Parts: sequence; structure tokens; C-alpha cells
Amino acid sequence: MRAVTSLPHEITESDHVRIPVSDGIVLSARIWRPVSSDAEPVPAILEYIPYRKRDLTAPRDSIHHPYLAGHGYACVRVDIRGTGESEGVLEDEYLEREQLDAEDVLEWIAAQPWCTGDTGMMGISWGAFAALQVAARKPPSLRAIVISSFTDDRFADDMHYMGGCLLSDNVAESGTMFSYATLPPDPAVVGERWREMWRERLDHCSLWIGNWLGHQRRDDYWRHASISENYSDVQVPVLASSGWADGYSNAVTRLLAHLDVPRRGLIGPWSHKYPHLGEPGPAIGYLQEVVKWWDHWLRGAENGAMDGPMLCTWMQESVPPSTSYEDRPGRWVGEATWPSPHVRPTVLPLARHRLGRPGETFDDEALTLSSPLSVGQFAGKWASYSAPPDLPYDQREEDGGSLVFDTDVLTERCEILGAPKVRLAVSADQPVAMVAVRLSDVAPDGRATRVTYGLLNLTHRDGHDEPAPMEPGEQCAVEIEMNAVAQAFPAGHRIRLSVSTSYWPLAWPPPKPVLLSVHTGQSGLELPVRPVAEPDELPSRPFGEPEGAPPIPVTRVTPGEQRWTVSRDLVGYESALEIVKDEGTQRFDDLDLEVTRDVRERYRWVADEFCSPVAETEWVVTFARGEWQARSETRTRVSCTETEFVVDAQLDGYEGARRIVSRNWHERIPRDLV
Repeated sequence: MRAVTSLPHEITESDHVRIPVSDGIVLSARIWRPVSSDAEPVPAILEYIPYRKRDLTAPRDSIHHPYLAGHGYACVRVDIRGTGESEGVLEDEYLEREQLDAEDVLEWIAAQPWCTGDTGMMGISWGAFAALQVAARKPPSLRAIVISSFTDDRFADDMHYMGGCLLSDNVAESGTMFSYATLPPDPAVVGERWREMWRERLDHCSLWIGNWLGHQRRDDYWRHASISENYSDVQVPVLASSGWADGYSNAVTRLLAHLDVPRRGLIGPWSHKYPHLGEPGPAIGYLQEVVKWWDHWLRGAENGAMDGPMLCTWMQESVPPSTSYEDRPGRWVGEATWPSPHVRPTVLPLARHRLGRPGETFDDEALTLSSPLSVGQFAGKWASYSAPPDLPYDQREEDGGSLVFDTDVLTERCEILGAPKVRLAVSADQPVAMVAVRLSDVAPDGRATRVTYGLLNLTHRDGHDEPAPMEPGEQCAVEIEMNAVAQAFPAGHRIRLSVSTSYWPLAWPPPKPVLLSVHTGQSGLELPVRPVAEPDELPSRPFGEPEGAPPIPVTRVTPGEQRWTVSRDLVGYESALEIVKDEGTQRFDDLDLEVTRDVRERYRWVADEFCSPVAETEWVVTFARGEWQARSETRTRVSCTETEFVVDAQLDGYEGARRIVSRNWHERIPRDLV
């Protein structure tokens, strides 16, 4: 990425601005704005997240907020209540109080003498959720939003319940927020109040995984702040982006299809990253596009911000299976509208071990399957962060426990753009069952690269609001939608559909092994084929090179460690996936602050004992400056029986060597057809 040191506006920065909200709590903001805004007010852009503006996100913030401020905007980066130097306690995600706070912050910003009264919101992940959710509340100053890696459906398209199946990322992400919600404020900013503020967080934090497991169907808890409940609530222009390696690859096209506002979509090959920091590459000059967007919608510039296709996406070329890629080969393609008339649903019927050609018919045949728990150990993460390498590996071992259907060897190139769908006629011998479907690109040498996948809890076959048990032996028709993707399959390769009845540890298995019957004559794979001859509607290089402001200096004090290890003991038949994300110790030079982070995730199971899975996450985060040291240690463990999920969690807070808080949780939560 090119560091830009000369920008149109000289900027000033305030690193701790107190913003009061309506219930008396005070939030902490960092503000970058043009020096000239003292006399000539400018529009303002809010990023609103819980990830600590002063330290943990400071390097990333320093790349884009000064860049945008240097182009004539006031950038306001606010820590949500209970995080960083903001007062209060962070109790859960996307609460009503959180959104009320955001409205209060926007009102405060719009009233400042350096602001024109026009505002925007931007962010990635939580920040994008916040921007989209607040936009639906129609605050009067908000004119447009820019969002990356987000969803409009909190239940089925977040890290919670994909297809009604419990994702292990529930445990991983709750562990992340268990830590962030219990980190101390910086005494260099808040003074001696830091202990009081920290103790309030430690004493009153809640167990998020308990909240999430307490809602195993789509109820009002998940409907709240899910924009898919009423897309018409959003009445401002939206620039939306994501990446094909991200768990949030679906919402961009849904917004394009359902919103009735000016909108543009951008999907690259990236994991859970901003596009100008995108991994796998190529990263793009995203901040230039963002400036162009803000100039048009906040300043009224006629600059072509809405010219070109509605959707720009990276059509990925075939690659060998790998858990990481530095770059994904491909090209940019564009669609003037979405859904696109260029994309043609093409159904491939199922036969024994074969995907037929469109229009072929086959006799109905019942194929049976009962997958071992080992299917899924090479599935990678639900949402890739590219550290440690976390993409799916060669699918051949997974396919050994699956029903596999291959096309004939392709005689010509095939490109797909959108969400493949699998329609199956199935029956099961248990009332609670799941189906995982995977689409793979199979090379001539047999290596299988997963392209996309989908899950369905069969008790959710008629919807997520009111699941119903399967009637053992009774046949039913189900549809599983895979994650959207843009992918080219070259001539000489085959397209493979794999079906399994488990996908652990990506998704929690059903309480008992399931014998599933798939009736081929009534089943098929629908591919969103984009004919190769269709125009791309984009130049070969539609975006500039990535650029941003120079990042703040951070010194590596001790090295970290990244590891992803799959193991299997053939004596006790215990298998495990261990993930190590040890950041080592970093010094934030401008703060004279050292931060140490060590994160561990472990997923264990025994043979094919479906109630043996255990998911554990552990975070240890230490802040140190001179004689001051504060450390938060959090641990979460989820196990199960046939009828319950069992949650055990611990929290320990240390000031120096002295433990000042120790809390323990033990909860047993009934399984609700999961």
C-alpha cells in the first residue's frame, strides 16, 4: 500500500473527546479534521465500534481516518460504551441502547461548529453493522453510508446459526467479545477513574455465549436490528463491499436486490478485511472510491460516483487447494443491475455419483449416508481472517465421508456468479439432522478446492421461526442455498457436489448420528451460470493502487505465533483442532504502551460420539506502561449432551501480579432442535 504524505488539507487531531449521551454516560472519541474546518465547516464521518481506538485499532485507524480528513472531512472514531475509554458496560451486540447512543453521537457531531450538519457512517464488521442498523433508524443528519463485511440477517447470515445450524464461531466470537468487554481503560487518559471503570466492566459483564445459545431459532432477539426484516427502512445511499473468503459474502448482493436507494456493490477475493488492506490480494484503491462517494453524497460533487455497473466483483480463477493465498488470480467483472439478466440458473440433475447435464433425466435412486465427525476438520473458518491460514484445505479427505456427485470433465470453461442452490429429496432416521453441501473445483490430478458451501438444520426446512422435528423415514424436499461466489471452472476440470450429515468443527453436529437418504431423481444442483461470452462492463484495471495515510509506529517487542493444527490419537480416538493466534508483545511508540495478546481456540471430539464435541477459547491480554500493568484473562468452554448445551466460563482481572476479580459461570441450556 502506498503511504500518502501530502494531502489537500492540513489536519488536526484530538485523541480523547468526551461525547455525552442521553442516559448520562460519556463516550470517548478520536477526531481528525481539517484545520480549516475551524472557519469553514465540513461534513463528518462516524466509525462506531468496540475495538479500542487508542491502541488495538489505532494502526488501522491511522491509515484511513487521517486520509479522509486530509480530503476535507471530519472523521470521528467512537468506542462503544464499555470499551476503550468510554464509560459504561458492553453487555451484548447491537442492543437498542447501543443504537440510541449512536443517534446521540450523530446529533452531537452535527451540532459542532466544525461540521456542516451533514454526516455519514462507515465501518467494517461491527462498524458496518452499526452503520446499516443506524441508517434504518433515519437519524436526520445521516446522508450516506459506506459498509464492509456485514450482514442484514443476524440469525442465519452471521456467525450464529447458518441454515439454523449452530456455528462454532458462536464460541470463538463470544470469546473475542468476552475479552474486549473486560479490558481496562487507559489511566493516561481517564486518570485514577480507570480502576472504577474497569471494575464496573469486570463486575457487570454478561456471558454473551449464554445469550446466543438462549435463542436457537429466529425470534425477536435476532429480528431486532436485522435489516432484512424491512429493507425500506434504509433511505440513504449505500456503498457496500465484502470478500469471497469472508463469512459475510452474501449481504452485498441482497442489499443490491432489495434496497430502493442509490447503491453500489463491490466484492473482491478478500477475507475479513477492508478492500485497501485486502488479503488474499489484489487489494485495491478503496479509499479513493470512498472519498469519491463522500464527495458526491456529502458535498454534491458531480464526479461520476454512480457511474459504471451496480456490482463490481472479482471473478476468481481456479487454484490448487491451500489454507492461504497471497493473491487470487482472476479479473474484475461488472453487472449493471442485480439480480443480473446475464446470470442464468442452470440445473444439473443428480444420479449415482454423477452430476448430469441440464435436461438429463435419471431414475430415482435412494443413496444413504451417515458421515463421521471427522468431515469438516479441513473446512477452515466460517469467516477467514487470513491469520493464521484458515481457508479450507484439499477436500478429498472430507469427500471420503460424503456422498459425491461429479460432472463429466468440462469441455469448455464455466463461470458462475451468485449463490448455488441444492434441492434434495431426503429422509432421515432421526428427528434432528443436518445437511452440509460443498461445491468443489476438481483438478485433473484429483485435488479438490472448495469453492463454496451451505448448511441446513433439517428441522428448519420450512423456516427458522418455528422449527419442527423430522418424521423418521418420511421423505421431504429441502433447499440449501450456498454462499454466493464468483468462480471460473476451466476446461479439463470437474465440478463436484459433496453432501454430508456433519461438518464439525465448523458447525455443531446433531445430538445423534443420522442415516440420511438422498433420492437422486428428485434432486439437483442449480448453478448461477454467467456465460463466458457476456461483457464484463469494466476495464481490466478499474481501481487505483491501494493507498492511505502512513500508519502510526508500532514496535515488535516479542514475536507472536500463528498455528492451525489438526491431530488424531488412534489409541483413544480423540481428535482435535487447535488454533493459536499469539500476537506477542507490541509497543505503541506514541503512547509508550506495550500490549500483549495471546488467543487460543480448541475443538475436540472422540471418534463418532456425537455428544463428545467440546469448543474452548481463551484470551489473555495485558497492557503495561512503566509500573502500571493490567491483565484480563477469559476462558469459555461449551460442551453438550443429547438434550443440553453446557457452558463454563471464567474471568480473571489482574492489576500487576494481584488478582482483583475472579468470576465463574456454569449454565445448562436446553437444545432446541439443534
